[in-house]
Amino acid sequence: MTSGSALLTVAQMYRADALAMAGGVPGTELMENAGAAVARAIRARWEPRPTVVLCGPGSNGGDGFVAARLLGEAGWPVTLALLGSRDALKGDAAAAAARWTGPVVAAAPALLEGGPLVVDALFGAGLSRPLEGVARDLVQAMNAAGLTVVAVDVPSGVLGDTGAVLGDDDPGVAPQAALTVTFFRAKPAHRLLPGRLLCGETVVADIGIPAAVLDEIRPRQWENGPELWRAAFPRPRLDAHKYARGHALVLGGGRMTGAARLAARAALRAGAGLVSVACPPEAFAIYAAATAGLLVQPVEDDAAFAALLKDPRRNAVLLGPGAGTGPATRERVLAALAAEKACVLDADALNVFEDTPDDLLDRLDERCVLTPHEGEFTRLFGLSGDKVTRARAAAARCGAMVVLKGPDTVIASPDGRAVINANAPPTLATAGSGDVLAGLVLGLVAQGMETFHAACAAVWLHGEAAAAFGPGLIADDLPDAVPAVLRRLDGPADPA
Repeated sequence: MTSGSALLTVAQMYRADALAMAGGVPGTELMENAGAAVARAIRARWEPRPTVVLCGPGSNGGDGFVAARLLGEAGWPVTLALLGSRDALKGDAAAAAARWTGPVVAAAPALLEGGPLVVDALFGAGLSRPLEGVARDLVQAMNAAGLTVVAVDVPSGVLGDTGAVLGDDDPGVAPQAALTVTFFRAKPAHRLLPGRLLCGETVVADIGIPAAVLDEIRPRQWENGPELWRAAFPRPRLDAHKYARGHALVLGGGRMTGAARLAARAALRAGAGLVSVACPPEAFAIYAAATAGLLVQPVEDDAAFAALLKDPRRNAVLLGPGAGTGPATRERVLAALAAEKACVLDADALNVFEDTPDDLLDRLDERCVLTPHEGEFTRLFGLSGDKVTRARAAAARCGAMVVLKGPDTVIASPDGRAVINANAPPTLATAGSGDVLAGLVLGLVAQGMETFHAACAAVWLHGEAAAAFGPGLIADDLPDAVPAVLRRLDGPADPA
């Protein structure tokens, strides 16, 4: 996996700082570069205006001292407010404070009157307790007045590893930032909700930490993007034929036929050579009229479905969309797993095991991809915790790839890798979009793409297609928006 899109936990970021300093980069230089990045980002977006820089008692506050000094030198009217005592500052933060020659006032909500721009350098991503006292009052005042806030690292009160607001049950508070400037690599909080929303625009600044430190840190989570899976993405060869590109099989329901039809069309658009829908005989005409290139196989019963699975050319199966939660769905899921096909399981293929989850989970392996939304995930796994932790635990439990869907979809592998997707627009919150996603995964897996990479690629394609289409999106639009995204990925097909 590429290092450029790595997401570092708070502990890993501390380790990156330590490794950089051990390699000869002074901590004061890292802090100076961090504060300079904050000042530079502010000056690139706003004209000089009254600015209050709120500095905390740690290194985040030290970054704030640097940013305040550089903004002041550039002619900005800056007020520097400190939470705590200047004498209590230590190390690099104390050195940064020593270079500030202006007055230091006590942080208080009254300083925010008049609508200044606010730099939140109170606490960084490593805060482990909810905001309280003056810090809480400051944040509440920022939000109540709707001030423009620039957060240093993360908005104060947001947990760096999860994006959660500390003390959510209290309730916790965190400022709504217009801009967040973080350093070296983003953290999970910058990509997971609600942290991503609270961060506003996020800038990841280079502060002089060598990328080579990642070789020792070995991150296990990344932001989704083509650099993670481009090399594994299937492209048709000049000498290939349709069966070489995979024959995907979709289990279609008798009543909610739209779900399977959307999935099948998406699998075709993702590049599968053939796609068949197995459906009840009474629904044959509906599926046959859906897409000219779709093969439709009427199946009377479980035995007929099992017969379809015997053809080795049908190498990948999608079960669940519109299938219903009756015994037939359960039996056909188990039959597909027993046939040792690559399986994508969604919707009813998961719901039908709600009362006996082990009957499903014990039969899965790395050839399988599960694509639950939050409700389906909870019913099947019953896990608690932050989204990445839950997805990882679920993947480890079942031995399959887990795509925990949402605006911040997490893709997890049984080996502990996790990818957070951040390109999904809000227009994807429409009926049938999940069926299209399942079909995209199916189409890529049918072409032989490794399941973890296939899941990551499908989720990204799904978001890009929706964003490219824009407002007014319905699920029917998604499959036909995919080819334009594929054209952007990179170069021509392999001529050999």
